Amino acid sequence: MQVVRFDAGRHPRAKIGYVLLATEQTIEDDIMALRPSGVGVHFTRAAIPDSITSDSLAAQAGLLADCAATLLPDGSLDVVCYACTSGSLVIGEARVAAELNRGAPGARATSLIAGVIRGLHAVGARRIVVATPYLDEINTREADYLRAAGFDVLDIQGLNLERDSDMVRVAPDFIAEFALSLDRPEADAIFVSCGALRTLDVVQKIEEAAGKPVIASNQAMIWDTLRLAGIADAIPGYGRLLTAH
Repeated sequence: MQVVRFDAGRHPRAKIGYVLLATEQTIEDDIMALRPSGVGVHFTRAAIPDSITSDSLAAQAGLLADCAATLLPDGSLDVVCYACTSGSLVIGEARVAAELNRGAPGARATSLIAGVIRGLHAVGARRIVVATPYLDEINTREADYLRAAGFDVLDIQGLNLERDSDMVRVAPDFIAEFALSLDRPEADAIFVSCGALRTLDVVQKIEEAAGKPVIASNQAMIWDTLRLAGIADAIPGYGRLLTAH
């Protein structure tokens, strides 16, 4: 009789799952670009129209458990994350975590906004300016959420875009210009919100120009999910959060 020999498998260090919006076009590329060796990343998507409003985001809450259940149902997932900044602040961190854990009960649950908040704390930021692509209704909710989390939001400005397919087309150089235009001397950090924006391409450039930490949605999410999975690798070139924390 043949004795089968097993090893630790394809991803012995950690397995991380992400629930994306159906419209998402940026996050997978960003995660795959920064994924450390030996770490598995797994994706699923939650249905949503191209129009990103408070109502369409709130409707995501009822989809999260079923989506999470499709990610490695053998129970080997270490971390599961809802990968939408605006969706996680509209639904709320506690509800997101509860729904994800219903679908993936063995994994540590987090959300993009939770990663952002932890990232801002990690770099020592309290007073922040926030650049977003969102409508004013979502900006208002985001500012309120961040203030409730203990941050002094000095300014928040959006591009008034409603469609995810437009957000992904915002040029990275413009993102850098927009973020820097909001900076203030008294701000401890700049936060560029939204996983659809290609901010990862320019986060180091913004940080060097501003001379202060820059937190970008996908950068913070990648950092947060790796650290929750016990992966402490420094990833240079994408801001001090991924290098020094």
